[in-house]
Amino acid sequence: QVQVVESGGGLVQPGGSLRLSCAASTSIFRLYEKAWYRQAPGKQRELVATITSGDNTNYADSVKGRFTISRDNAKNTVYLQMNSLKPEDTAVYYCNLKYGSLATYWGQGTQVTVSS
Repeated sequence: QVQVVESGGGLVQPGGSLRLSCAASTSIFRLYEKAWYRQAPGKQRELVATITSGDNTNYADSVKGRFTISRDNAKNTVYLQMNSLKPEDTAVYYCNLKYGSLATYWGQGTQVTVSS
């Protein structure tokens, strides 16, 4: 069983920045597709950003130009750099690792609150 642990959430003012981290306990971290999702109160979980094993990235339209997903295979960690944060970015952010149709793992989530 792969353990996935997010960190880095918190309270930030509009226009501020946060960097989320997601560490995974797997020796084949580099082979997984990694993704960040978020879920705001009363809303469905939505895909924020993905990065493939070949480092191709994709973003939701709502975060393009503001968020950047990256990974450090040596540290088994994927990051989400969030800049120019808006109140509508407030949500619980979840890390997801997927290995084709064979396996998918979720973290417990980290709260991000954007408020003045």
